[in-house]
Amino acid sequence: METLRDWAGEREEFFHIPGAAEGAFVGQIYGVVHFQQNIEQRKLLRGGRNADPFVIAKAASEGRGVVTMEEFKPNGAKIPNICRHFEVECMSLEEFMEREGWEF
Repeated sequence: METLRDWAGEREEFFHIPGAAEGAFVGQIYGVVHFQQNIEQRKLLRGGRNADPFVIAKAASEGRGVVTMEEFKPNGAKIPNICRHFEVECMSLEEFMEREGWEF
């Protein structure tokens, strides 16, 4: 049975090392003290990673948007809140599908 780790390992072209612009943008995100809450301490202590700031930085550096199932919440520190703060387009999966004209 193929695991997600196996699948991802076979598709290295999907994943890249962040460039200088993306790294600088991640620094800007965590330069906002409130957004430091986005770092999940339990995940980090178990050796996990936090992709959220890198996804946002990639979108920002390429003039693209972010698709997420997270919702904007006042005083939140999730993807929609960070995107709004930095004026990066952010949409739900449903909004993305409508925008792209997907029909089922």
